[in-house]
Amino acid sequence: MAIRSETIQVSGIRCERCVMRLGGALGNLDGLEAANANLLGQVSLSWDDERVQRPEIVAALEQAGFRPVAE
Repeated sequence: MAIRSETIQVSGIRCERCVMRLGGALGNLDGLEAANANLLGQVSLSWDDERVQRPEIVAALEQAGFRPVAE
């Protein structure tokens, strides 16, 4: 089990409902250990890299209307 952690800056988080929508979008990902978002658009993630990959997590965020901000 290889646990990875990362904080991703995303656009589209404007209110608590957005945070809840984000949680719903990520809730079905097998291997996601933790996801916490704040109203500044910072999403802190921990996942099992053997069960889910970063591109899958980003795709789930994008499908829910949240876009990663270029670093």
